[in-house]
Amino acid sequence: MSEHGLIAPVVALVIWSLIMLIWLYATRIPAMQKAKIRPGDATRAQMEALPSATIANNYNHLMEQPTIFYAICFALQLMNQDSHINVGLAWAYVGLRVIHSLVQATTNIIIVRFAIFIIASIVLMMLTFHAAVALGWANLSFLH
Repeated sequence: MSEHGLIAPVVALVIWSLIMLIWLYATRIPAMQKAKIRPGDATRAQMEALPSATIANNYNHLMEQPTIFYAICFALQLMNQDSHINVGLAWAYVGLRVIHSLVQATTNIIIVRFAIFIIASIVLMMLTFHAAVALGWANLSFLH
């Protein structure tokens, strides 16, 4: 329906992931230099003790659940299910993941982060349900 449909939110989340990668190395390299940690000699404990650890963890999180988001957005787009509601949900997911990143990389208040993650997961489930409906699977008759 929209000009770029579900592709624009996918690209936006990829851009955000790359921003987090840049932020990670912009903080990790100076922290390693200050702690006199050589990359080849670093232990997991040393890396987790660096101030950039929460940013690194968030970058890893952006490589996990969002892969489902990418797949479902492409599936919906290929099925011509780029309705305003699906595009809106996709943008909501992107916004929630950005907020999740900012919380984790700054204050890292676990309960806030968890709430954002749950809401984003519900949005992802809604997108997946819409894909199932488009496939005619909403009544789960394929299980019989």
